[in-house]
Amino acid sequence: MKSVAPPLPGWLAVLRQRLFATWLDTVVSLLCLYVVWRISVPLVDWLLVEANWKGASREDCTSSGACWVFIRARFAQFMYGQYPVPERWRVDLLGMLAAFAGAALSWRVLPRRRELTIAVALVLPPLGIWLLHGGFGLKIVETREWGGLMLTLFLAIYAGLIAVPLGILLALGRRSRLPLIRFASIVFIEFWRGVPIITVIFLASLLLPLIMPTGFNVDRLARAVIGLAFVIAAYMAEAVRGGLQALPDGQTEAAQALGLGYWRIMRLIVLPQALRISLPAMTNEFISLFKSTTLVLIVSIFDLLGIAQAALADPAWVGMNMEAYVFAGAIYWFACFGLSQWSRSREKRLQKAHGR
Repeated sequence: MKSVAPPLPGWLAVLRQRLFATWLDTVVSLLCLYVVWRISVPLVDWLLVEANWKGASREDCTSSGACWVFIRARFAQFMYGQYPVPERWRVDLLGMLAAFAGAALSWRVLPRRRELTIAVALVLPPLGIWLLHGGFGLKIVETREWGGLMLTLFLAIYAGLIAVPLGILLALGRRSRLPLIRFASIVFIEFWRGVPIITVIFLASLLLPLIMPTGFNVDRLARAVIGLAFVIAAYMAEAVRGGLQALPDGQTEAAQALGLGYWRIMRLIVLPQALRISLPAMTNEFISLFKSTTLVLIVSIFDLLGIAQAALADPAWVGMNMEAYVFAGAIYWFACFGLSQWSRSREKRLQKAHGR
């Protein structure tokens, strides 16, 4: 009798089915593995194996690998920019408060979760501005001293806080039956979508003060935040509008037949479903916003990437371009990847809650 080969273990069977099912799959898989090996081995060697980790100056970087001594020496500047050292506890406190609030609100069985979410959304943003800028008992720290990762997060979060509700209102306005509101929403969306973000930041920061009344001044950082928020709000509006169009009209008509008003229909029936559908697209726009914060460098606002470029101008660290950009790029990648994974988990949870 012909002997039968024993079955492969589960993971080997899956590996064979996905990568080595046919001779063509085998060739392509082996070619891809070879390319990955040729790229990853020297990269890991430069990043970790031959890297310089200890020291305080460039003279301590003696091997051919990355000089992470540069990152260690400039780490505080990457995180805080030129924020005064004695006042950096305020940045740390705000970060801990935000992390604690996020962790608490992500707890599904938290009592009165909706009310606490609204309270955090109303209290934490102004509290953050007070802690970072000062006043009312705290030393004033001008925004020109802000920088690094804290400034990048500030730009992304506060522009997002403006862009999300504004985008929802614009999406509703574009579908409104009132001609004036619909026309104004369309003009706003099409204008801000058609102007490059770098142009918006330049105009908001340099030309806006020229047309403002004498004695009236808007902080340069605030102008950049508003400019970013308006552009992203236009894109958010189109993402939400796609979610609104995916809903059947019968739900709105049934709610109207029950006597519900427009805003109650939007709040209780339409928007929860539309935002669930639009969540991936909205997350994508927020990721785009997070990366677009690097453009503020053109108006001398030094975010994380701007601080990296400024650190490279130090004669003591000339030539550390790879280390600076790899470090900054890794932070951006992990932040964007985290947002993407949060969006996917949230989307799956919502689909499970709705029985899909």
